[in-house]
Amino acid sequence: MLDRFSGPVLRPRGGPPGVPDTLTEILLGLRLDGVEYGRCLLRRPWAVAFPAQRAARFHFVASGGSWLRTASTEWVRLNPGDAVLLPRGSFHVIASSPDAPAVDIDSLARVAVSENIYLVRGDTEPAVEAAGATPPDVMFCGAMRFNLDPLHPLMTMMPDVMRAGDLAQRDPTVPALLEAMEREVELDRIGACGILARLADVLAATIIRAWVECACSDATGWIAAVRCPKVGKVLAAIHAEPERDWSVPVLAELMGASRSSFAEAFTRTVGESPAKYVAKVKMFQARRWIAQDGMRIAVAAHRLGYDSEASFSRAFKRVIGHPPSVARGERLQARAAAPSAPRALAVVE
Repeated sequence: MLDRFSGPVLRPRGGPPGVPDTLTEILLGLRLDGVEYGRCLLRRPWAVAFPAQRAARFHFVASGGSWLRTASTEWVRLNPGDAVLLPRGSFHVIASSPDAPAVDIDSLARVAVSENIYLVRGDTEPAVEAAGATPPDVMFCGAMRFNLDPLHPLMTMMPDVMRAGDLAQRDPTVPALLEAMEREVELDRIGACGILARLADVLAATIIRAWVECACSDATGWIAAVRCPKVGKVLAAIHAEPERDWSVPVLAELMGASRSSFAEAFTRTVGESPAKYVAKVKMFQARRWIAQDGMRIAVAAHRLGYDSEASFSRAFKRVIGHPPSVARGERLQARAAAPSAPRALAVVE
């Protein structure tokens, strides 16, 4: 979880301690909450397919090694001690070898270990370890939910797969967290799965921070705009208070420029007009209020400063692509479909 209260303090490289930059301010508002976790014991040959979902997916390879493939990438080798984050929860397959036939994760039986930590076995009874048998591969999986809309610029810029090993040399926190997870898996002590879940939350947030700080050093577009001292200050304010009436005069004053100079600089740096960007941020926030928090459409409309629910609905559909009633329906469907216990991830023996 990375938030304003418990997240790590980010600073611009070379900047004074305790003085966060604009990108830091936006990242401090990012929350990544764990939904479910699973400890995976996978006997070769094995392959598990994970369907696309809104929640992010996280995988930590404790032993054995594996291969990862997405709909848009070829097979990539994952070594023991490696971790990957799929921020948009895109479809992917993890396998002991590329030629192993995949089994859909939802087809496996599930056994709850604690509130949101699970085992899933391919057989009805735990396998008996035969003398001299090859030990199973061990993997820890998680599903995590961002507090950002999937269409948020930060989310859309993230790659489909973020690999911790690629960032480990640039951020010393990453290998330290990977080593801590390895120790927990190896020791298999009481409460290990719960500790692994918390470490996974921190590691996922650290992967994102390392990606922003290191992998995006030459980025253009939204991240470049956020790093711009003047425009970034405006973006941070919009994201901090999406319900505020952010008119061009107010934003120009915040930037310390004339209206025309501000509008030209904002559009050139961000790639769209201030009014269009503010409308998008407002609708992203509205969809989260309605779909996740269960807020009434009329309340969301009033909170965002719309005179009527009808005008709000038109603006919502223009940005999101469907009316707010669809977002409300998604929440109702999710609640109706939710099982008595949360979904498990994967253990196959």
